Amino acid sequence: MARERLVSADQQAEDKPVDILSPALRPKRLNEYVGQPELLEKLRIAVQAAKMRKEPMEHVLLSGPPGLGKTTLAYIVAEELTGNTPKITSGPALVRPSDLVGILTNLKPHDVLFIDEIHRLSIVVEEYLYPAMENFSIDIVTDSGRHAQAMSMPLQPFTLIGATTRSGLISGPMRSRFGIAHHLAYYSPQELLKILHRSAGLLNMTADEAALLAIAARSRGTPRVANRLLRRVRDFAIVRSHAKVTPDVVEAALELEGIDILGLDPLDRRFLATLARDYDGGPAGVEALAATMGEERDTLEDVVEPFLLQIGFIRRTPKGRQMTPAAYAHLKLTPPAQQKPESLF
Repeated sequence: MARERLVSADQQAEDKPVDILSPALRPKRLNEYVGQPELLEKLRIAVQAAKMRKEPMEHVLLSGPPGLGKTTLAYIVAEELTGNTPKITSGPALVRPSDLVGILTNLKPHDVLFIDEIHRLSIVVEEYLYPAMENFSIDIVTDSGRHAQAMSMPLQPFTLIGATTRSGLISGPMRSRFGIAHHLAYYSPQELLKILHRSAGLLNMTADEAALLAIAARSRGTPRVANRLLRRVRDFAIVRSHAKVTPDVVEAALELEGIDILGLDPLDRRFLATLARDYDGGPAGVEALAATMGEERDTLEDVVEPFLLQIGFIRRTPKGRQMTPAAYAHLKLTPPAQQKPESLF
């Protein structure tokens, strides 16, 4: 089973509130949402226009790394349109057309259907979804053989919101059926600071701005990570500093968790240290790195490398992974004198 990392953007059990003493930090309305200003403006117009026309809103495709708010936006749109929560499923859960039919036929007028990991829909289910998206109907085949008959079943008008972390795997026909398609960007420290101010208020925390900014700087541009770190700092502060959150408390709490000033955790630093120590900073193949570290290749490619690439600590070259001067400086290591950047072409 894959380890749960504190700085992972994937949803973990601790991200879900279990009782009224652990409040949900998810915003409920568009005016509470921080960040993604272009997308918010598109959604405000689409929601208002749909309500004025008394018709369903256009289908929406949201892409981007995990933890940036795709599911949150689905909840917000559903709340703005109908006051109800969205009907939620995922691509891997829809194995057969009958799985999809059961969901679609239970939708109420103008409901929001949210499909996470929509790029993982099987081809047969995806094709079944096309007429539902375009015409609000599905074709059902009764009987079999020469007695088979196709009948069209009308559906209540609905809005589909699809989310994907791999937009390149969305087929052309599927992509063309979304009226709004948007890629979510990572958040700036100032945007994360606003989110943390709101979350700290919901958690009844006393924290000064410098402390919250220190958490934002370690949150890898991801609100989910920011809120998770905030909860850990809160617990540390309750036990060690009478619930008062200061920059020193943040430093101590996250040092205990192995999170450094840029948000790197022990696995990130072990990856860089292995590349520097055993391969002179690279280039080194990912298979060789995985074998040396005792990790799976997929773990390195999907979990470790994206953030290191984002902050410019490694390069992907034709010969393998290579550390940059910024990574050496952060680890306080001296780069090999003979190391030269590999050409990317």
